[in-house]
Amino acid sequence: MVVITAEEKSKLDNQALNNFQEYLGIPSVHPNIDYEPCVKFLKVQAKYLGLPVKVVQITESKPLVVVTWLGTNPLLPSIALSSHMDVVPVYEEKWTQKPFGANIVDGKVYARGAQDMKCVAIQYFEAIRRMKLKNIKLLRTLNLIFTPDEEIGGVDGMKKFVQTQEFKNLNVGFALDEGMASENDDFDVFYGERCIWQMQIHCPGTPGHGSLLLDNTAGEKVSHVLNKIFEFRLQEKLKLENNPDFTIGDVTTINLTKLQGGVQNNVVPPELTFTIDCRIPVTVDVVQWEATVNQWCREAGSDVFMEFCQKQPQIAPTRIDASNPYWVAFKQAASKIGVKLRTKIFPGGTDSKHLRGIGIPVLGFSPINNTPILLHDNDEFLGVNTFLKGIDIYMELIGAVANVPEK
Repeated sequence: MVVITAEEKSKLDNQALNNFQEYLGIPSVHPNIDYEPCVKFLKVQAKYLGLPVKVVQITESKPLVVVTWLGTNPLLPSIALSSHMDVVPVYEEKWTQKPFGANIVDGKVYARGAQDMKCVAIQYFEAIRRMKLKNIKLLRTLNLIFTPDEEIGGVDGMKKFVQTQEFKNLNVGFALDEGMASENDDFDVFYGERCIWQMQIHCPGTPGHGSLLLDNTAGEKVSHVLNKIFEFRLQEKLKLENNPDFTIGDVTTINLTKLQGGVQNNVVPPELTFTIDCRIPVTVDVVQWEATVNQWCREAGSDVFMEFCQKQPQIAPTRIDASNPYWVAFKQAASKIGVKLRTKIFPGGTDSKHLRGIGIPVLGFSPINNTPILLHDNDEFLGVNTFLKGIDIYMELIGAVANVPEK
């Protein structure tokens, strides 16, 4: 194996950091994203590594980019390294740095996407660059997949892509996707996600003058259902507070997000509606949960009903036991380099759900520790040293899962 000298390592680190800053400087921000600058950048990176690129256009103006490094046995199921090109909006007046300036201040790179998740995309590339320089050969093919629209559900990105022949041709057996920063020494690895349900509750009632005490009003019905919701919400908060092993991904979160209805201050309305956002962990029986919410509605009134704004299916998590050879290899490689893993259910949503939904095991992992969680937040940043260390971590982890032997 070729040994990379300290001088060469310094040059590689500078190159990696420059690539990171350049990618962060592309404002691929919602809404109305122009993905072409990202595609052009990714093509250049692949060219420098001598890797083929394929651009898949399923939805107009929303391309996917696939970069491939063939393994020594390309007939084996491949490893997908997934990342998304899009980032969430910014409130620039709330930032102390330019959100797409990628400025380095006190050893930190400030930019939207620094944690979520342009860091991971560059770390994939740079880990491959170093493996190739060391003449490392991997058994399984790596397919780097860069998707659009993940931040708005991935409907025109990964969700459609996994149904195409182009994706099936990749023969993916295992995937890595994004994780989150950890605020302590541990590194979080995510093996499942909560499903998202967003429900609008309709509460019809007796209309009339605001000076009367009418029976069966919409407001009374809203009050009954909301009381049930907030009682349940309190119990979930207590579960989280009383169990030190629980994280937010292990409980059901439910929040009131919209209240609608009424036309005038002195008129009791004929209907009030409200919307709740609910995230359900993999341990909850979703059929029973839906029945519970419907029961709360019936108790409020026979005409109270619920309709779904979004109802994601509950997807089985990835196995993290001896039955999953990719997990075993990932865990052993992490232990070898002193990376302490903490397994979790992801609190939000990522493209992982679309891969798990078709039976592909996925681990969500971003090599970030001792860092505040700033995805979607103002002044999002990533430490330079943390970013560079992540490249070395990925070299070990990617190498391990890509060398899982044939069964």
